[in-house]
Amino acid sequence: MAEKLSFIVPKEFDGTRAKSFLRGYCGISAALLIKLKREQNGITADGEHIRTIDFLKEGQRVVLSLPSEQSEIDPVEGQLDIIYEDKWLLIVNKPPLMPVHPVKQHQTDTLANIVRYYNIQKNENYVFRAVNRLDRDTSGLVMISKDKFSANKLKNKVDKDYIAICHGEITCGGTINAPIGLTSESKIVRHVLPDGQPSITHYEVICHCKEASVLRLWLETGRTHQIRCHMTFLEHPLVGDDLYGGSRDHIGRQCLHCSKMSFVHPVSGEKMTVSAPIPEDMQKVVKLYFSNNEISVI
Repeated sequence: MAEKLSFIVPKEFDGTRAKSFLRGYCGISAALLIKLKREQNGITADGEHIRTIDFLKEGQRVVLSLPSEQSEIDPVEGQLDIIYEDKWLLIVNKPPLMPVHPVKQHQTDTLANIVRYYNIQKNENYVFRAVNRLDRDTSGLVMISKDKFSANKLKNKVDKDYIAICHGEITCGGTINAPIGLTSESKIVRHVLPDGQPSITHYEVICHCKEASVLRLWLETGRTHQIRCHMTFLEHPLVGDDLYGGSRDHIGRQCLHCSKMSFVHPVSGEKMTVSAPIPEDMQKVVKLYFSNNEISVI
């Protein structure tokens, strides 16, 4: 696990209190700051312990010793398709039919279980924090932060692209601005409702024919089942998504894949983009509709 964070005090924070610097410049959350204050030498400046009320000088090196954490998830050996990893982040390509987190029905067959086993093998010990979440049947990129600081910095700051295969022909891209909510009929299925939560989905067409269309989609909001609900609202449900009106004749899950992530690294500040190839089951559906063509991450 990443144990220390280091920052240099810039000119504009010369003479300010440590708390203002840590919250305003470094992006340390209030909750993490409280824990750092309780750690022995949790906050130092040029090697000397400081309090959050102490004043800082330009050029000082402020080091934070992140508190250790203990994961309670059961480790289970399994395969990880690792797209990117450093001491702060782990990004994997999740296969379909795998839950991200343990739930009542799935205690040991989740991505979190496999990641726990993996980090034990690497002599790491961090709490599993998925920056983004995918449905069990949705494949693609999942980002895991290895510490609270990274998780907080990346919250709602990761741009994601999805590839979907929909029933019917869609000839041009567009934007769906339609609120989503639940009705009394189901606690799972979402609907477009006048009093639902604001929900905005953008999409462009990669290829289309009379029977199906392949789309690239990106979201302004992150509602549960947003893409699935919005495409059904357009009367173009995802192929394989029988919960929202799609057919499972050619695939046993919804054709939805998180294909790309763009973000600013929480520690280095580097602009990064990672991608994951379209899985084989979705490529087979593409070939079925589009005569042996394959779709690449664009």
